[in-house]
Amino acid sequence: MNQNWHGILIRHMVLLLGTCLLLGLFTGHYGLCLAIGLALYLAYTLKQLLRLHLWLRDQKPDQAPPEGVGLWGDVFDSIYTLQRRDQRVRARLQAVIDRIQESTAALRDAVVMLDSDGNLEWWNPAAQLLLGLKTPQDSGQPVTNLVRHPRFKEYFAHGNYADPLEIPSPVNDKVRLQLLITRYGNNEHLLLVRDMTRLHQLEQMRKDFIANVSHELRTPLTVITGYLETLLDNGDDLPTRWQRPLQQMQTQGERMQTLLNDLLLLAKLEATDYPSESHPVAIDHLLRTIKGDARALSGTRNQTITLEADPTLHLKGSEPELRSAFSNLVFNAVKYTPDGGQIHVRWWHDAQGAHLSVQDSGIGIEAKHIPRLTERFYRVDSSRSSNTGGTGLGLAIVKHVLLRHRGRLEISSVPNRGSTFTCHFPQQQIATQLEAYSPEEG
Repeated sequence: MNQNWHGILIRHMVLLLGTCLLLGLFTGHYGLCLAIGLALYLAYTLKQLLRLHLWLRDQKPDQAPPEGVGLWGDVFDSIYTLQRRDQRVRARLQAVIDRIQESTAALRDAVVMLDSDGNLEWWNPAAQLLLGLKTPQDSGQPVTNLVRHPRFKEYFAHGNYADPLEIPSPVNDKVRLQLLITRYGNNEHLLLVRDMTRLHQLEQMRKDFIANVSHELRTPLTVITGYLETLLDNGDDLPTRWQRPLQQMQTQGERMQTLLNDLLLLAKLEATDYPSESHPVAIDHLLRTIKGDARALSGTRNQTITLEADPTLHLKGSEPELRSAFSNLVFNAVKYTPDGGQIHVRWWHDAQGAHLSVQDSGIGIEAKHIPRLTERFYRVDSSRSSNTGGTGLGLAIVKHVLLRHRGRLEISSVPNRGSTFTCHFPQQQIATQLEAYSPEEG
């Protein structure tokens, strides 16, 4: 109908002007007749506008439009048609919203919608049980005011939501939650929360079992290796055929002790989220010590080991833990780099934080193995551990040490061309000059 309005308006104006001119011809007052005609048409138009206003203001559901003729009849019918169409669309959208709300209400996982600033907009009933959110008083509150765990505040502020976060529930410390944030729309956030208590308990049982078994095995293993050392110290009194078996037994015993030590260290690292001690650590001095140990490990293999470290850059944390992590990376590079290869260790900082990289020209790793390298006992090649004497726990220890120091591990590698292991630490983990100062240095 809209496409005919232009023609209708032209016909109305022609009819009005023609009538006014005809009356002017009979009366001789053209101007007066034209003014009267326009005034009457204006009054009619205002009356129809008033009818439209009253109908739109006082309209009830499914109320028919006012009766109208001509152009105004088309206007009333067109508006009514648009209203009915809009009502149908809104009804469909409301039905979809109702279905979504019903489905999310049935979820056992919490779903929380946050705006771009992290303020609460909407949540399902499970969020009230898992996070303790209350309706409606918590609406519009920052989520970090209600979920106050320090790790969650760091997780939300950092903005890197690639990995989920596990924390205790703010309602019940015995309940373990897994949180995952996804961005959508105009930088809004969707927070998904899952109850991981059962899996956490099973994982804790596994950790406790490994820690207890490792601790219990240390004593008998120490006794066995002690007697083996005594027998080998008196090897001249033993038959020749016993010397080689005893040496192999001693080697495997030492390997088992190394494995138990790594398991106990890993259990200790997993027991808490942060180091028990946190002091400024002179990383350049630590790396020089590790470099010397790496040269001793390399021996006569003619490997080139270089170090580039910023002497003014200190890191807040536990020196024994950092030593364990960094030495694992450097010693792995020595073990998996062929004779005559090159190993470069670098310690530096930029706008993103502090970084340690260990680059080698070794055998490299295929891309499919990289995501699983930090798993316990994961092997790229089962023959590697027997050749290098590794326990399969080194990178798992590195991962947990970095997590405890708010860091992360990045691995890049090309088969037969070498690998680069990079540790990234945020700015907040860097010690200031005042913190790094010690009276001995002054």
